[in-house]
Amino acid sequence: FLALCVAMADALSLSTILLTEPPLSCTPRAPALRSCSSIATLRDTRHSSPGGLRAVLNSPRLLRQANSLWDLASLLVCFEDAPPRSESAAVDTRELNFRFPVAKGNLQCAEVVVEREVPSSEQPCANDLDEERLLAERYKVVPLRVWHAVMKSLCKVGKCDCAARLLNWLRQHELCASYHLMYSIVIYGFSKQGRVYESFLLANQLKENGGSFSAVVYSALIGACARTGDHEKALNLLQRMRHEGIHPDTTDYTLIVQACSKAKVDCEVFIKLYEEIQQDGLAIDGKLYSDLIFACSNAGNAQLGMDLLEKMQAQGYSANLSSYTALINALGRSGRTVEAEAVFEEIRRSGLHPKVRTYNALLHCYTRKRQLQHAERLLLLMEKSGATPNGTTYSLLIDVYLHAGRLEQAQMLLKEMEEARLQPDAFIYSRLMASFRDNNQWSHGIRMLQEMKRAGVPPNRHVFNIMIDTFGKCGKLDQALDAFKTMQAEGILPDVVTWNSLIESYCRAGKLQEAMEYITLMQEEGCTPTAQTFNILINFLGEEGKWNEVKSAIHDMKSRGLMPNVVTYTTLVDIYGQSGQFQEAVECLQLMKADGLQPAPSAYCALANAYAQQGMCEQAVNVFRSMKADGIEPNLLMLNLLLNSFSVAGRHLEALAVFEYIKECGMCPDVVTYTTLMKAYVKAEQLEQVPFLFDEMLAMGCTPDTKAKDMLRYAVRFKNRRVKPSI
Repeated sequence: FLALCVAMADALSLSTILLTEPPLSCTPRAPALRSCSSIATLRDTRHSSPGGLRAVLNSPRLLRQANSLWDLASLLVCFEDAPPRSESAAVDTRELNFRFPVAKGNLQCAEVVVEREVPSSEQPCANDLDEERLLAERYKVVPLRVWHAVMKSLCKVGKCDCAARLLNWLRQHELCASYHLMYSIVIYGFSKQGRVYESFLLANQLKENGGSFSAVVYSALIGACARTGDHEKALNLLQRMRHEGIHPDTTDYTLIVQACSKAKVDCEVFIKLYEEIQQDGLAIDGKLYSDLIFACSNAGNAQLGMDLLEKMQAQGYSANLSSYTALINALGRSGRTVEAEAVFEEIRRSGLHPKVRTYNALLHCYTRKRQLQHAERLLLLMEKSGATPNGTTYSLLIDVYLHAGRLEQAQMLLKEMEEARLQPDAFIYSRLMASFRDNNQWSHGIRMLQEMKRAGVPPNRHVFNIMIDTFGKCGKLDQALDAFKTMQAEGILPDVVTWNSLIESYCRAGKLQEAMEYITLMQEEGCTPTAQTFNILINFLGEEGKWNEVKSAIHDMKSRGLMPNVVTYTTLVDIYGQSGQFQEAVECLQLMKADGLQPAPSAYCALANAYAQQGMCEQAVNVFRSMKADGIEPNLLMLNLLLNSFSVAGRHLEALAVFEYIKECGMCPDVVTYTTLMKAYVKAEQLEQVPFLFDEMLAMGCTPDTKAKDMLRYAVRFKNRRVKPSI
């Protein structure tokens, strides 16, 4: 009999036969009705050739029918030397279900519950229990490794509940000398299914029975926690494991890194895990390296991701595409576009084929830098490689075109997107509406809103905020208020941006008193005013020259616990500069630094704009130099203002030098750049240069605005007209 069990475990995979179907149950006496015919077939096959026996055991029909502990008993009995049982023998329909109790907080031995096809009041027959004990006595000869194989096969086919009931049944009848490995197998099976509760119940039972957690048990518990996203418990188990002197392996760290990455924990956690891996002297494999790069990159630490990539490549490993993509995203968020391009080229050299998501990651880098030409080249490369742009690709391209002032190309992309049967979302429509608003093309923005409604895209809070802001800036206060009420009627709660847009609309309409009343109403509605709320009010009070009210608003702001921020000081610099109070503007800039605030580029641009409007070129240049000295990279807005200062002063050569500097820096001149340079040519009476500059603007895909067209008409009309000297 022992030789038979070993042969079955090694050659016929007995456990697979037992555990391929639902709940574990057993019939005392004989096989259940569902499997008795198969058992009879086995008995008949016993007397045939071994090949016939193997064919029956490998039969899918038999595997489906052998689903109970009693089937196991019957299968073993089949191969005894007793004479075959007649198929007409009576079969008892009673079943013994070995239940898996989990409600009491720990796993107890399986309790036997008898279910009959007779009144429930009848008690189980003593002979049934005697036969179960007799069966248990016969199972004592089965080697331990056979039960291990049974447990593994059970868990492999997803019958972990059956494995747990079998484990309790074996313990109840004391059929094995050791159960530690069995516990480990079943705990691991539960962990693979993500069933943390059952895994810990079995682990507690192991502890109660005097066992200790091995590396396998710890790994199983860590895996269960990691797969269900409980990264904190997984980290605690890891520390407990290390405290007990058990060294985790790379699989444990891989599972924890993946769980922490999904939970978006801080990068310090991954740094600590990496240090522990090095302390344990583990040899990091390619999978763990890729997961660490992916996790650190998503956590925002691009430098650590690059360091890990370098060490990984030095050991001969290659990262997977997801890790490369995450690293490109992290480098883009850090402004390290050149390194992001290098990583992208590394992907291509390594033989990997970048997917749309990888292209979008690099495209996002170009969008942040507003590098339109690089974005267009990447799009061509994407088309050559056969990658089809998705909605994210179109969104990024539309965004970069809008930043470059190319509204027509952005609208063409929107149509191309619709032709590709890609539904634009609310973000794309809102970006187009905001661009039309910023370019004073109110009617186009309202038309875009109508197209959005026809497309069936419901407006969200962001879209409503842009609608209110657009109506307010075009002087349609009533429509802005209607949009605000519609928003509330549709169940969308206004946020601080909504209230600020409505308050700004009242300020633009010259109703400053009503705007201040809305600040009070805003607070009554449960939305706390922010510093930006007061910044809006301060800006319009300054434009009206109400300096006492400006000081009063700042005092009210501080009394509410709101300290002036960078935007507040920038607003003060702007309103003082626009009113010609340059000394006060400079003092506000210095006061901002004294308060420990780093001036934003907009603060320098506000001061430079004030100087530029007066043609004070040297002062504007000094602001530009001060900006660079403070470590702030000048942007296109600052350079446009510097160009405007030379334009107002009629110094077209210096304006042209600024224009060339913009292109040398890799920036794309926008419509403001071209229009300002045309103004410099007109003022310097270099009218013949204006048409060439206008053609260049069109060739670069920049949509001319009304001012640019007026400059061209003026130049064409008067370029041949010269003032004749009086005789």
